Amino acid sequence: MEDQEMQLKVRRVTDKFTESMYVLANEPSVALYRLQEHVRRSLPELVQHKTDMQSWEEQSQGAIYTVEYACSAVKSMTNSSMYFKNIDSLLRQAISMKEQISISQGRSIHDVTPSPSPLVSAPHAPPTSS
Repeated sequence: MEDQEMQLKVRRVTDKFTESMYVLANEPSVALYRLQEHVRRSLPELVQHKTDMQSWEEQSQGAIYTVEYACSAVKSMTNSSMYFKNIDSLLRQAISMKEQISISQGRSIHDVTPSPSPLVSAPHAPPTSS
């Protein structure tokens, strides 16, 4: 009886040991399977997020370039005020000279009649052949 009892106990211990070894041997593969499953589910969403971020980056880079270009244009315009003052002075001088010429010719500025445009030509006679 003692021998049978001992065999039963040994059998239980070996069965438990075998079961533990089986679980330990398969546990890494189950964990790796779970990781693979997780990656397969979450990867498409991560790829979509990456694509969206790249698109936003391109748009923001374009906006930054536009703003920098506009700032440089405004700076160059502020630097050109000297040229505009010079143009204003030259225009005033030209108007003054025009008034003086008109006065010297006996006409006032208001009586000046527009001269015919050189772009509008009078009808030409047909060319004669010789």
